Amino acid sequence: MSPIADKSAPPLFIILNAASGHNNTSTVSTVIEEVLTQYGRPYQLMVVEDAAQLDFIARQTVKRACGCGGVVVVAGGDGSINAVAQATLGTRCPLGVLPQGTFNYFGREHGISSDTAEATRGLLTARVQAVQVALVNDRLFLVNASLGLYPQLLEDREAFKQQYGRNRLVAFASGLITLLRHHRQLLISLEIRGKVHDIRTPTLFVGNNRLQLEQIGIPLEKAIENDELAAITLRPLGMMAMLWLLVRGVFGKLGEAQNVISFGFKRMTVRPSRHLKRRVKIATDGEIVWMETPLEFRVSPHPLYLLKPGTMPEPETSDTGSDA
Repeated sequence: MSPIADKSAPPLFIILNAASGHNNTSTVSTVIEEVLTQYGRPYQLMVVEDAAQLDFIARQTVKRACGCGGVVVVAGGDGSINAVAQATLGTRCPLGVLPQGTFNYFGREHGISSDTAEATRGLLTARVQAVQVALVNDRLFLVNASLGLYPQLLEDREAFKQQYGRNRLVAFASGLITLLRHHRQLLISLEIRGKVHDIRTPTLFVGNNRLQLEQIGIPLEKAIENDELAAITLRPLGMMAMLWLLVRGVFGKLGEAQNVISFGFKRMTVRPSRHLKRRVKIATDGEIVWMETPLEFRVSPHPLYLLKPGTMPEPETSDTGSDA
């Protein structure tokens, strides 16, 4: 008794980032192959050993998928998903996701399981849905983008993970250490709806993920639902006040703090001040890049065509027996 292959189903072109997440690559690839073989779905699996090649491989894979009416699938964390999503943007090529990261905000937001077998089965009955994505200049982000303190937190967190492993306790400990030694403030000009606001803040955070905003306690999930982005800045703070904000964020109470300013917007320009260099460090979905100012944050005019999972039936089987 073996599954009957659906010859009409579009092939899956799967990109597995070997450097992403905490799962063993061979185990993940075996699980994916077993599920797709069981259900008779045509696929090609590409394992990316060198993360520096991910962007190039993503672009080439999208071109191949578009040429045959296929679907691109990425197995990795939010940063890997970002890279492949960037390659699909504007092509109308559907994107499937098999989350492998630590936090998996994008996958969880869209009901995609972090269990590889379950997520792979979900691809087989998934429906394509247009999903809002955001841009800082021309760079896509799915979950968040930021400058100032937050990129430093991410850099330190990654260094800690390399040394102590990937888990939430390590992430929290690295955040404490970063706050204890980080004192720089940004002086930036924000242009929103034609008005300019000069502010002094340790960080600017722009969110595009309702789940993450809810988790830290910022009541702007309605902004995301109304095709906007959410901005968060902090008033200048001392060390103890900053640590207290970190605790509030962990317990989902950040929005109640008086030192936190948050608002929704569709387009925002960040211009350099005398303390903001022409090139600045930006974090997009956990990946650090350098970008030229001014920075323009906006909702992308092109959505992401995401495969959102449906209900998975049992594999069809051919009945080779006969009634007695």
